[in-house]
Amino acid sequence: MKKRHQLIPWLVKNRLALLTGTALSVLLTACFFTSSRNTGSVAVAIPDEVDYNLHIRPILSDNCFVCHGPDANKREASLRLDVEADAYAALKDSPNMHGIVPGDPLKSAVWLRITTKDTADVMPPVNSNLKLTEHQIALIEKWIKQGAKYKPHWAFIAPQTPKLPEVDDEDWPRNEIDHFTLAKMTEMGLEPNAESDKERLLKRVSLDITGLPPSLDLQKRFLADKSENAYEKVVDELLKSPHYGEKMAIGWLDVARYADSHGYQDDGLRTMWPWRDWVIHAFNQNYGYDKFLTWQLAGDLLPNRDGGPPTKEMMLATGFNRNHKITQEGGVIDEEYRIEYVTDRTNTFGKTFLALTYECAKCHDHKYDPILQKDYYSTFAFFNQVPEKGLFGTIDASFADPPNMKITDRDVKDILRFVNKKDTASVMVMVMKDADTLRKTHILSRGNYDQPSEIVSAAMPTFIMPFDKKKYPQNRLGLARWMTDPKNPLTARVFVNRIWQEFFGRGIVKTVGDFGMQGELPSHPELLDWLAVDFRTHNWDMKRLVKQIVTSATYRQSAQITKDKLAKDPENIYLSHAPRLRLPAELVRDLVLTSSGLLNPEIGGPSVKPYQPKGLWEVATSGRGSLARYVQDHGTALYRRGMYVFIKRTVPPPSMLMFDASNRDQCEVKRSRTNTPLQALVMLNDPMVLESARVLAEKLMGEKTSADEKIEKAFRQILCRTPKDKELKVLQKYFADEKMTFAATPKKAENLLAVGETPHATVADKPATAALMQTLLMLYNLEETIML
Repeated sequence: MKKRHQLIPWLVKNRLALLTGTALSVLLTACFFTSSRNTGSVAVAIPDEVDYNLHIRPILSDNCFVCHGPDANKREASLRLDVEADAYAALKDSPNMHGIVPGDPLKSAVWLRITTKDTADVMPPVNSNLKLTEHQIALIEKWIKQGAKYKPHWAFIAPQTPKLPEVDDEDWPRNEIDHFTLAKMTEMGLEPNAESDKERLLKRVSLDITGLPPSLDLQKRFLADKSENAYEKVVDELLKSPHYGEKMAIGWLDVARYADSHGYQDDGLRTMWPWRDWVIHAFNQNYGYDKFLTWQLAGDLLPNRDGGPPTKEMMLATGFNRNHKITQEGGVIDEEYRIEYVTDRTNTFGKTFLALTYECAKCHDHKYDPILQKDYYSTFAFFNQVPEKGLFGTIDASFADPPNMKITDRDVKDILRFVNKKDTASVMVMVMKDADTLRKTHILSRGNYDQPSEIVSAAMPTFIMPFDKKKYPQNRLGLARWMTDPKNPLTARVFVNRIWQEFFGRGIVKTVGDFGMQGELPSHPELLDWLAVDFRTHNWDMKRLVKQIVTSATYRQSAQITKDKLAKDPENIYLSHAPRLRLPAELVRDLVLTSSGLLNPEIGGPSVKPYQPKGLWEVATSGRGSLARYVQDHGTALYRRGMYVFIKRTVPPPSMLMFDASNRDQCEVKRSRTNTPLQALVMLNDPMVLESARVLAEKLMGEKTSADEKIEKAFRQILCRTPKDKELKVLQKYFADEKMTFAATPKKAENLLAVGETPHATVADKPATAALMQTLLMLYNLEETIML
């Protein structure tokens, strides 16, 4: 019998290997750095028209703004280069000199200092370890000669609907998206791939929209449908699935830092899962993003349809802003931790809805973006009115710190019908509520809770859009209305960019959490603006946006990549082929459970505790509370979707972490993506994967079909396509070899089939069942299985 760890060399030998990481990582790293060195030696032409946003601002932001940018406390020589008027002004110490003189580099102090050979005067200073390249200096020279025209940062200009680009191939585009992507491909000397074959396209879109692989029935129906709109019909069917809301919710739970424990050392239990149920419900009901945003920011301040107090659903939605960590440790200073909670809400708001690094302005003016420390605390004021304490109750009495809301059976029956409440006991959920008396908000010197200084009122930075206090109330409801104002330049852009990332692996703006000066420029700026305006003017319709993306020709391309495309566009920035991405951690689990028939498709409800190595919680606990020890669930709870796996912040689910799941410690808008041998070991040894292989093998052995037919059916269930003859022969030989091995050692077959708590089916031929289980385990370990 081949042991599980021996499967890897066997797979490699038969050219069906999974990517285990080490050798591949070394190879890719070598390729990357070779490419980087080569491109660095190539001379880059100076453009005819030097643009501030495209060419100059990135240079200044990386090299100059630390000392000559927005932060007045760190500004040197009273020279500010991020604002046009200040850059043109006379220098304080040398009134006859100006930082920049439009049209004349030789009279511009900036030009003289970046070109001097005197190491005492050269800028950036030698001790900064920064140095401008000859290309960057030439760009600045030409920009000054052309008038040194400044422009507002692209993200702070309200988007307008651009004209659709003309393309040579009018037959390729399927919707407006494709005009923009094809024009950019042509500009870069690239051509789009052909459309993906139907089997792979179905797997991709099914996992992208519902997070689940297509059933055999759906595969059969789609392949048999020869109509022109066959694919669109499938997309509509998937969008109507209740599992759509689950898939869409996963990314939002990362953003909202949802978890099932409070965090910090004691890390006690909290009951925020009803809020997670609401998020799934909101996506399935296709709430407009304006409503989705407003209810989460200020549902407690909204009147109901009759003009009365907010409904319990509106209140529940505000749990978004109570998902932060909360301490339960005795001896803490209440005000210190209360400030921590408001800080978390402020930072999360900035990253989630504005894609700005707000946290950088907590202690001082932002060094790169024009966010003043006063701006930070003016935003802080919106979230500073909650009547909460830094510490409330004890670890066993604080499942939901006040302000909170009780959810009863009556609520679930009448209003909150989407909440999957398991028993008759009421559930307490943390929500937002402002105190009756306005709490004063101070700028905190150096960000310290005990050093209040100037008092500020609730407002937003004017460089984004002025907060008109006559138009908007100075509370979270006013903030939500400011966010959804048609003139706001960020709200729609930020959201459509994040949704784009869900389907293509990277945003149109790669830095999805940073649209500021240090963020990357959009790869397709006109497309981003077109999507943002179209999204906003079509009632912020999220399902419509998803359908636009997945029905585009850009999305429907095959993932094959040629050497030419790899050389020209190694990151696939210009989308000349579909990306090949490993499934998120939750979906790896979902695919395995679904393909085996083990998945419990129940939606919502409390989180579950599946198989986990013993002792993990016990070695990282204060010893207090109900989460001191890990108590595994049993029965159907073991087979819930990955998004329902219990997340204890100090000890997140280990197998999920291996696949880069968030530990939900703070707001996260983009997960890291790694390839390591540990991921292969999880797929080879995780009890959930082994049990799934065992259960599916037993089911197939109970069918009156040949061994070859069983293997082919399993292949279609797991990989979602029909195997090639060569692949089938490899699998058939492996199955035959394993069957002989188990027939000679029947005890090993019994031990292998003993895995998992699912009741065993009666099988007559245990060696054959064990051999089939091993074959299925090999299928689960193929690289293609968990890749889109």
